[in-house]
Amino acid sequence: MGDLELLLPGEAEVLVQGLHSFQLREMGSEGWSKQHENLEKLNMQAILDATVSQAEPIQELLVTHGKIPTLVEELIAVEMWKQKVFPVLCRLEDFKPQNTFPIYMVVHHEASIINLLETVFFHKEVCESADDTVLDLVDYCHRKLILLVARKGGGDLSEEERFQDSTPMQELQKQAEMMEFEISLKALSVLRYITDCMDSLSLSTLNRMLTTHNLPCLLVELLEHSPWSRREGGKLQHFESGRWQTVAPSEHQKLNKLDGQVWIALYNLLLSPEARTRYCLTNFAKGQLLKLQAFLTDTLLDQLPNLADLKSFLAHLALVETQPPKKDLVLEQIPEIWDRLERENKGKWQAIAKHQLQHVFSLSEKDLRQQAQRWAETYRLDVLEAVAPERPRCAYCSAEASKRCSRCQKVWYCCRECQVKHWEKHGKTCVLAAQGDRAK
Repeated sequence: MGDLELLLPGEAEVLVQGLHSFQLREMGSEGWSKQHENLEKLNMQAILDATVSQAEPIQELLVTHGKIPTLVEELIAVEMWKQKVFPVLCRLEDFKPQNTFPIYMVVHHEASIINLLETVFFHKEVCESADDTVLDLVDYCHRKLILLVARKGGGDLSEEERFQDSTPMQELQKQAEMMEFEISLKALSVLRYITDCMDSLSLSTLNRMLTTHNLPCLLVELLEHSPWSRREGGKLQHFESGRWQTVAPSEHQKLNKLDGQVWIALYNLLLSPEARTRYCLTNFAKGQLLKLQAFLTDTLLDQLPNLADLKSFLAHLALVETQPPKKDLVLEQIPEIWDRLERENKGKWQAIAKHQLQHVFSLSEKDLRQQAQRWAETYRLDVLEAVAPERPRCAYCSAEASKRCSRCQKVWYCCRECQVKHWEKHGKTCVLAAQGDRAK
């Protein structure tokens, strides 16, 4: 790939081979931080490979070395850390960090892993190589979809409200909440890719998706709520590429990517041969699924022609008798990563938080500088921008932008005037990045 290559093949293989699981108490430690940086490099290389339509060595290496289960375990471990340890850490009397950069790395870890999984799960062999952990990944995705359904569309706080008079830790907590939304959207994409593999999933996984979690009915609720769409100032906005974007009136009928993922997952879960023999169409399921008929317009069918089969399925469903819930005694595998981690650490959350306060999140200024320098070297934004599918947009007026905020490197503007006008909103969101800069 010439100048667009971040990792040489030999380097990528060493990084993949070195991936391993960490205990919760080790998150944020020096060894853990190094693996986080390595994951980010693999993540960016995988995105580059997919963007420029090259061979995809990262995906192949992860499968060859059997590391997909490791990524799933790390994903669930950091999810548990965020739920069980992070709140305890925030309540400790001695926990008054002036620099939240190391903690941000741990919070960001979940986003890094789910992003990598979203990129590589497009390939069926990746799903197959997850082995039994695909059950754990289905449960993980289900938890994230529940969060999306519970989220009120368009109910986000403004940036002024999010960052008004906040301490560094309060700002970090709000950043974590915003990140959770993006993680959940990526989990939706991963789930859709899992449903592409219905013919190779175990009976336990199929049962988990269709019976235990009743994903078809949950996906109907997602379509109804559409948490990735909102009205702002009378204008329709979709959440795409990490930000809310105004949709031109001429594009209102165009199917957005996330709605498309839900429709494809529904198609797979309802119409694949494996699902049709196992999904129990109860009165509740029938009522939920028939709601889809209102969405299946000619405009939608023009964009996803395969949904004509789903429309026919629903027309038939409306006429048939429903089934009573099945009461078969089925011996099946169950996900074990979350339960195992909870058993291993039950009653230890306070001890883990105190250990991390003393040994992980009390770094010297020298250590912070070194960590921030490695972080800066890991993120090669210039390379990713070279293959970006579209030019960035101005954060104030949405015009094509060419100037990036020199402080945080995340927000773009078309001119100095827009940057000045947007500063009241954007200023405080620069805090985390500024802390990282001071630590360099």
